[in-house]
Amino acid sequence: MDWGSLIGLALGVGGILVGQLLEGGHAGSLVQPAAFVIVVIGTMGAVLLQSGLQTFIAGIKMAGAVFRPQTENNQALSREMVMWSTIARREGFLSLERYLTTATDPFIQQGLRMIIDGIDPAIMRELLHQDISAYEARERLVVKVWESAGGYAPTVGILGAVLGLIHVMENLSDPSRLGAGIAVAFVATVYGVGLANLFFLPIGARLRAHVGKEVQRREMLTDAFVGIANSESSRVIEERMLIYRK
Repeated sequence: MDWGSLIGLALGVGGILVGQLLEGGHAGSLVQPAAFVIVVIGTMGAVLLQSGLQTFIAGIKMAGAVFRPQTENNQALSREMVMWSTIARREGFLSLERYLTTATDPFIQQGLRMIIDGIDPAIMRELLHQDISAYEARERLVVKVWESAGGYAPTVGILGAVLGLIHVMENLSDPSRLGAGIAVAFVATVYGVGLANLFFLPIGARLRAHVGKEVQRREMLTDAFVGIANSESSRVIEERMLIYRK
């Protein structure tokens, strides 16, 4: 569990609630189911219409990565690449076949398979870069689910406010119903702006950073695979991978 993300979310929500109490209000006044339904369901509907069902579901699943600790394994990968380079120079490319079956990362499997098959290093780099570009484009679309939600939520919140005011105008003759309508109007705006800036946009930014790190990791691996295919010394490959660890 990434406690930094949880603490950040708690601080954001807690700051609003504490501020409400310090101003003499009640936390319960911010609980408006009608406003919540308008903002959340309306925002999700707009995002689903924009992204499509498959991308939308992928975006919901990806959100879990924000609250999971991210482990940096570039150093371990560097040691492994140096070892593979040494073995390939000493025993030949076919000696790497035993590592192909134990690798769990599809991108590493692809790189090893290209080395074993004797693919030209220039063509190998081109193919791996195409794979990285396709991965990045696909993942950026998934991340956009949350970024789009951050853009739609405030507008849907304003829509909820207008609906609340319409409800107020329809019941001017019944003062007992005016308070509820006004509450929905203002709280819908709070939900829209609050969810966008405390939840949707931060999640989108965090996921975009995760995708960037993965792209960098794959570029590092690509340089290492091409170096091994060119029979470069292990020292050169290690120095090249150090660039990505700085």
